[in-house]
This record gives sequence, structure tokens and C-alpha cells, in this order.
Amino acid sequence: MKALPNSSQKDVGGGVTRRRTLKALASGLVAWPVLSGPAAEAFAAVQHTGGEPTLRFLTRGQYDAVDVLAEAIIPADGRSAGGRAARVADYVDLLLSESSPDIKTAWTEGLRALEAESTRQFDSRVARLSAPRLGTLLTTISQREAAPQTPVEEFFVVVKSATIRGYYSTEIGIHKELDYQGNQILTEFVGCTHPEHGYVPLVK
Repeated sequence: MKALPNSSQKDVGGGVTRRRTLKALASGLVAWPVLSGPAAEAFAAVQHTGGEPTLRFLTRGQYDAVDVLAEAIIPADGRSAGGRAARVADYVDLLLSESSPDIKTAWTEGLRALEAESTRQFDSRVARLSAPRLGTLLTTISQREAAPQTPVEEFFVVVKSATIRGYYSTEIGIHKELDYQGNQILTEFVGCTHPEHGYVPLVK
């Protein structure tokens, strides 16, 4: 499964253009979770090699569920790859391995609530849902995203935020989606260019 139906045009719960919304959110996120040096190196390595994950906290079933959710929230499109190619699930696993017990418990319980809702609706684990069914599940649990009222609704907000943060910390998210070109060397810091304010251009 590469994407939800029409997911390149609509956010799973918001009804607005997905990429524009995610880009705005990413640009405004200041206090991003930060991986330690070794964890950041491990994350970079798995993105580069594309190999099997070496899980540090999540079980394989939990990893698969996060992987499916990440691809549904940020699916691949004609511009750039999605959450799966960016290895967002690996980012989450590494981040959780370094998180506090309370955060680990919250994710474990949130994933359990998500699986329970998937089983209730479709008698299936999240990772095995068809694209239409996954879309239905995510639509259901994201309807009250602004004011979640149940554990599974609260977890959706958490996993969506983690997906955005993880995606836009990768080469795919930064360079291919945000068009970041890297720091540029300035030969002249211009600042204000109004002559009445004393600006004098350099003579070539």
C-alpha cells in the first residue's frame, strides 16, 4: 500500500491540502525531539542502507503499525517519497528507546488502543488493513483531532505529530519536500537597502 485514496490531496482528518499543511507545521515546530548522537547515526544508517530495522523498543507488530500509519499520514506522491521510505517508524523506535518510562507507556497503550479499534471495526490488525479500511479507521479516530476525547483519538494526535517531526528530520523531508538547499555563504550581508538609511552598495 503506497497511499490512501486521494491522500495526496487531502489530509486524513483535516480536509485541506496535505503537503501544504505539513510543511507549515514542520516550519513552525521549534522544540523537536532530538535523537542522541548514536541514535541519530543509526537513523541515518538505516535511511541510507534501506535494510531491515534493528528494533530497540517497539515490537515488530508495533513497528509495522507505526510504519503503516506514517505512510498513510504522509504518503508518497509525485514530488517526494512518503513516511515509509523516510523510515519514520525507525525514528519513532529510536526516539522511544531514549524516552522516559511515561512516554514509553503512553505509546504502548496508544498502540494497544489503536489495535483494539481496528479489531472492533474490521477484525484485523492495523498493518493488515486494506487502504480503504485504513482510511476509514483514520477518518474515524481523527474526527475530533482538535479536541480528542478517547485514548485512541489522543494517540492519533501523538502519532501524527511524531510522523511529521520524524519525516521532516530526514533527507527526504528536508531536501526533497522542503527544498532546503543548505546554508549559503554570503559575500555581502545587505540588510536594509534603502539609500535614505545609509546603504551604499559594494563597488565591483
